[in-house]
Order: sequence, then C-alpha cells, then structure tokens
Amino acid sequence: MKKILFFIIIITISQQLKAQSKRDYLITITTPWGEMHAILYDKTPKHKANFLKLVNDKFYNDLLFHRIIDGFMIQGGDPDSKNAKKGGMLGNGDVGYKVDAEILPDLFHKKGALAAARDNNPQKSSSGCQYYIVQGKILNNETLKEQMARNPQHIFTDKQKQVYKTIGGTPHLDGNYTVFGQVLDNLWVIDSVAKQPRNRQNRPLKDIAMKIKCKKMRKKKITKLYGWEF
Repeated sequence: MKKILFFIIIITISQQLKAQSKRDYLITITTPWGEMHAILYDKTPKHKANFLKLVNDKFYNDLLFHRIIDGFMIQGGDPDSKNAKKGGMLGNGDVGYKVDAEILPDLFHKKGALAAARDNNPQKSSSGCQYYIVQGKILNNETLKEQMARNPQHIFTDKQKQVYKTIGGTPHLDGNYTVFGQVLDNLWVIDSVAKQPRNRQNRPLKDIAMKIKCKKMRKKKITKLYGWEF
C-alpha cells in the first residue's frame, strides 16, 4: 500500500511539473509611450525569481527610468526614484541585498535584453532591484569589431555577431552583466524613452514613470502572440 501511495505521489508531482513547464510568466512594462511585453529566462533562476517577487509586490510601480542614454540603454528600479526631488541624483537606491551573478554566454545584450545593473563588486553580483533594457545600435563590421575589442576575453558566436549587425545591441557589455530576460514587442518604446532630454547625470528632465505586472500564460499562447520560441 505504501509503495502504491509512493508511486501516486511521484506521478502527481511529475504531472504538476509537466503542467508548470507548459506555462510561463509574461511581463508587461508600461511607460508613457506604451507597453512592452517580455519573458524572463529559466536559465537565470535567481534573477527570475527575484524580479517576479518584486513585480508581484508592486515594487516597480511608479518608479522612474532614472538613467537613459540614447543608443545605449534605459535604466530603472531605484526605490529612491519614487517621489524623488526634481533633478536630484538617482541610482544609489537598493533593497539591501544583491543577486548572485548568472552570466551565460548565450544570453547576450541584443536590443530589448533585460539585464541587471550592478556596482563594481568583483563577483559581478547584481543589484537586487535595478535593471536596464538594452537599446544599443545596429553595428557594421567595423563598429562591431571595435566593441568586441573592448571585451577581448569574451567569445562571440557567428549568430550573435549577426544579431548585432541586424537588430543591434551593446556587445561590449557581454560577459560582465547578467542578462535575465528579453522584450518581445514594441522595441520602439525603448527608443522613445531613450531619446528624451536628460541632464548631465543622464536623468530625464521630465520624469518617466513605469508600471510592471506579470501574468502566467501558456507558452504556446506567448509564442502565438509574440513569436517567441521557448
């Protein structure tokens, strides 16, 4: 009887895991210019779990994109940015912990990549809350070589090089920051945020607030809606 019960439990757990594997979280990032939808990578489980927790806690709602650089990236997630004084310096706020680095060679800084900001700690551990979305630029052979030369220890695959020459991104960041997700649509929203006027600290002159939510959805539906292959 105990043996039968054991196998029932194992089958039940297996069915639950199989059911879970058919679903994933769709992230919606809302800006004044519209929404972007994104997925988070299973290959970076610590970053995925941490980001989902903060989103479910509504941590990001009404925080600002406090650092924008056109042709590079847009950054947010500083808790000090909520109700921040106009023009004040931002970027030092945190949640009191870091997330261990999960830097993988096949997760790279193409346009729309979600990546974790960090300080200069030698372990390359990520901020517990601040993140950036890659804008980057489309690179020709010469500019791609220049960026790759800034990162001589990193090996770029032919596929990655082609992405940088067609979609764009920031290859000099590869291998140094954890990429944990990807924007699936409306990449022009990144451009709209990035091109706003900013001060010398790269803070937008006009506050740009965000809201982020997540919804569990069948992977097949995400693929159908956004063309993302899991």
